[in-house]
Amino acid sequence: MGEVPEGAVGGTRRAPRLVTPHVLEQWPLPEPSGSKYSRGQALVVGGARSTPGGVLLAGQSALRMGSGRLSVAVAESVARHVAVALPECGATGLAEDGRGSVTGVGAGAALARELARADGLLLGPGLDDADGTARLLAEVVQELPADTPVILDAYGVTVLPDVGADTSRALRDRLVVTPNTAELAFLLGEDELDAEDVVAGALEASRRFGAVVGCDTWVVADRRIWQITTGDTGLGTSGSGDVVAGATLGLLSRGATPLQALVWGKYVHAAAGDDLVMTHGRVGYLASELAGHLPRVLRSLRGN
Repeated sequence: MGEVPEGAVGGTRRAPRLVTPHVLEQWPLPEPSGSKYSRGQALVVGGARSTPGGVLLAGQSALRMGSGRLSVAVAESVARHVAVALPECGATGLAEDGRGSVTGVGAGAALARELARADGLLLGPGLDDADGTARLLAEVVQELPADTPVILDAYGVTVLPDVGADTSRALRDRLVVTPNTAELAFLLGEDELDAEDVVAGALEASRRFGAVVGCDTWVVADRRIWQITTGDTGLGTSGSGDVVAGATLGLLSRGATPLQALVWGKYVHAAAGDDLVMTHGRVGYLASELAGHLPRVLRSLRGN
């Protein structure tokens, strides 16, 4: 199998692998080359009528991290608006109810072509209904090729315990989940998790769902642990999680493994926040500004 890159060797709870620029340089990303099709096709599915912004942030972040082609799917009533707001994407409208929540009905058929050619799928940003999200996930997974990696974020994470056995089985070992601490607690059936319980919770979620899990500064996979060493409180801002998920999607679509994509994506996101501290202070910068700083940070780490 050849030599395992330094960064790919995870740590333990007592001694996690600290993610630094040196570690990332020893774990190089796939080199981007060729056309927009060969460089990676990313698909973001989410966006209820009242919250399409998460899809915009995630999609823009995927492109900023090197995806060549972006498709998005959102509630039908806002699909045209999203296509105008993010002219680099192709937008598909999804069935919605009277409140503008995505129902999932017919989503597999509506997205069959995009699912067949996607190099990575992100589902969850901007969704606001649990039943609709669970149906959406089941429909999409049914049409998705078996080797396409999947990221679940926000509502996409919290419905995992409620999807059928076939969907859960189809997601194992190609799944990335990016919950915040409240979503991780919900995923595990807990009311809340204390800070010292986050790592244990992420390890349990990884085991239970066959997933790479990123929560707070931690990434866990196969009982191994990585800890991001940069970033500050300003990252805790509306839409920041959508940027992390989109950045990870961008790297997945370029050919990174789920673990590598999440470790790199979380580090680059945090380092972009450090960049913005220099001009905005510790708080007050926006998630959309984080997305704009991703390419410079990625270049500084020799990621493109």
